Amino acid sequence: MTLTRRQLLKTAAGVSLAACLPLPLLAAWAAEPAPANTLPLAIHSEGGPHRLDVEVAETASQRQRGLMGRKNLPEARGMLFRFESEQPAGNAFWMYRTLIPLDIAYIDGEGRIVAINTMPPCESDAPQECPSYPAGAAYHAALEVNAGYFAERGIQVGDCVSVPALAGFCRSE
Repeated sequence: MTLTRRQLLKTAAGVSLAACLPLPLLAAWAAEPAPANTLPLAIHSEGGPHRLDVEVAETASQRQRGLMGRKNLPEARGMLFRFESEQPAGNAFWMYRTLIPLDIAYIDGEGRIVAINTMPPCESDAPQECPSYPAGAAYHAALEVNAGYFAERGIQVGDCVSVPALAGFCRSE
């Protein structure tokens, strides 16, 4: 998930404050969240359209939480992170408290995949020890799916993503 230095500091402070919370309250915060409503999404590649149902993270708090705490992600599911404005190439996602390995595709304003990374779970309890995964190119959205999903389907940089319900991104050529 994308974090600025300010958000990283807030998160680190929040983790320190969490140690002061009563155990039942802390357990409720850390519990696996219920899946949100989903939207259909299609990735158009040489292998044909690949369809997913995605949860959409549009608010700062939804993007910060992401897929943290999930023990699994069904095969044809994912999470789409949408941003109000273009994100710089150096903005990165990380895997703090994320339990499952993920692939991430960064998507530009035209709906084209501009970068793909595989992100293993971070096993550290210290957020500062978790690596980050920058896009390396400007992007407007990011799509997280199970690790290996893109490679298994031949999805690559340059392929396009469409979200019909949001009237967003590119259409199949």
